[in-house]
Amino acid sequence: MPDFHEEEALGKAYDARLMRRLLKYTAPYRRLLLVCVVLLFVITGTDLVQPYLTKIAIDDHINALGAPMLAFEPGREPVPGVAAKGRVFVREKWLPKGFRCETGEGAPVPARIESAEGRYFLVMDEAGAATVTRREISAEEVRRFKDRDAASVVKLALVLLGAMALGFILNYVQVYILQYTGQKVIFNMRVEIFRHLQGLSLSFFDRNPVGRLVTRVTNDTDALNEMYTAVLVNLFKDVFLLVGIVIVMLRMNYELALVSFATLPIILAVTVVFRVQAREAYRLVRTRLARINATLAENISGMRIIQIFGREKKKFEEFDGINRDYLAANMRELRVYAIFRPLMDLISSLALALLIWYGGGRVLAGRVEFGVLYAFINYIQQFFRPINDLTEKYNIMQAAMAASERIFMLLDTKAREADPANPVTLGRPRGAIEFQNVWFAYNGEDWVLRDVSFKVEPGETCAFVGATGAGKTSIISLIGRMYEISRGRILIDGVDIRDIPRHDLRRHIGVVQQDVFLFTGDIESNIRLSSSEIGEEDVQEAARYVNADTFIRRLPGGYRAEVKERGVTLSAGQRQLLAFARALAFDPAILVLDEATANIDTETEALIQDALTKLVQGRTTLIVAHRLSTIQNADKIIVIHKGRVREVGTHQELLAKRGIYYQLYLLQYREDLGRAAAREGQGC
Repeated sequence: MPDFHEEEALGKAYDARLMRRLLKYTAPYRRLLLVCVVLLFVITGTDLVQPYLTKIAIDDHINALGAPMLAFEPGREPVPGVAAKGRVFVREKWLPKGFRCETGEGAPVPARIESAEGRYFLVMDEAGAATVTRREISAEEVRRFKDRDAASVVKLALVLLGAMALGFILNYVQVYILQYTGQKVIFNMRVEIFRHLQGLSLSFFDRNPVGRLVTRVTNDTDALNEMYTAVLVNLFKDVFLLVGIVIVMLRMNYELALVSFATLPIILAVTVVFRVQAREAYRLVRTRLARINATLAENISGMRIIQIFGREKKKFEEFDGINRDYLAANMRELRVYAIFRPLMDLISSLALALLIWYGGGRVLAGRVEFGVLYAFINYIQQFFRPINDLTEKYNIMQAAMAASERIFMLLDTKAREADPANPVTLGRPRGAIEFQNVWFAYNGEDWVLRDVSFKVEPGETCAFVGATGAGKTSIISLIGRMYEISRGRILIDGVDIRDIPRHDLRRHIGVVQQDVFLFTGDIESNIRLSSSEIGEEDVQEAARYVNADTFIRRLPGGYRAEVKERGVTLSAGQRQLLAFARALAFDPAILVLDEATANIDTETEALIQDALTKLVQGRTTLIVAHRLSTIQNADKIIVIHKGRVREVGTHQELLAKRGIYYQLYLLQYREDLGRAAAREGQGC
């Protein structure tokens, strides 16, 4: 994975290339997403219908007592009306479409109800009359005129309640489906990332901090989850809502609609400016957050050194400066949003004021009904809701684009070399190992091993010695194909290891390292490593064989005793014995011991040496040793110096040569004598 700076992944709030890759993860769930879009369309409809129903209730019923009517002779009314004063009164809005008023004798006449000082009057323009008749009507007659409106208001209220209930149910279903889909997408993405990580070479993990990789699998995928669930599909709702409001307002009253949309140019200008400023502020916050996280991780990891050398004050000053930079970046971002949201509220209020000024005048002039104005006020408030949500969605989109770029950089990292197309089935090897002119470098041509050649016979114990950095550990790492050689060949039983599938190769190689890694769980699970082929009896037998059973049974719970992360509750010697038990339980044909007896107390070392004697029987054993006293009985000792094989022989043969091995032996012998003398002096 190439190194990159955090700000490089934050350059764009939207990237079509990245979005296309992100949408591929939704392909298996496109039907569910389509259902969500359809549900959002219906939900938007329920949102739009509420102000319109309120408008109908106000104009057609609540304020409809004075609406224009026609007075019919009894029995000649086209639809049911209200009987009063010897006539049947029908509101013009109740008449069927295309109704044409009769003329001549018995034709209906215009009528209306007026009120003054709490009294109601029925006003009719009698046909052919020079004056208008105005008759007072009783409270009972007024009630009859209002009964139909009251019933209609109840029906509209029930319809409104039903629309809200339907919207609630559909919204619940939509949110559930969308969240389910988002979680499944992120689940699959995490699986893909983890599987890809498992397929990368160890050199990749040498170059990349663990914290960065953990962030890819956790924080970055969570950022994408927000995009899938809060932005991707919900954008359809915003579009549906805005388009629906525009259509409804234009159809209801295009003059009021045009007045309401007068602030749109201002909204567009403010949004463009906000987009630029918000992106810069967001990038600054993320880069400085990355710095503060890196500083925290480094200082917490190195707290022991900081305290030993008394550098607390200096490190605090460094952190304080970085923290202040982060605070300043946050304050800049806060200022951007503190201006944008209130500014959008101000524009919303301006649009509302224009609407009330213009629409209110039309209502007073009798050119617009009050219910229409009320509905427009509701639609204006709904219109600005998705625009105000822009800030949150924009933040989520920026975070998602940055996260996706980092994730795809990881996924695009080339996996380790693939297994051969025509693999060789190894079976259980005899254990013959041969290096033929092997060259290896971790970086470029900075060679760690140079033209290394040697051969280990089946069942032999071969030790590698040399100064730190000579290439000893690299040799045993290459045998299991943890790294790929640059030149030459490595053979096991005469077969090139590159022709053997990794899994088949590694299941015959057992490795015990100096720094034993134990997983969180219990003793038994750390020995069998969740292998179904290793039973409880096999675990206990392996532990007894390597002298680990005694201390295990003293632990609370025995083989079920809890093991915390990295085995911090166990001593170094106990962890080492568990590593031996683990290696034995898998019954490898080749055993690799990488400084497995270093830094162990004398009593535990005796147990380990006894365990080693048992472990190496019948196996080809490779030992990387720092303490030469532990390898004196090895069948073969190979001295590595500056990446080359310099000496090969037994302990006595190499001492007789008086070469590099002899010098190493003398150096360690003097160190051991010095430590013994120091202990004797302390005893006196």
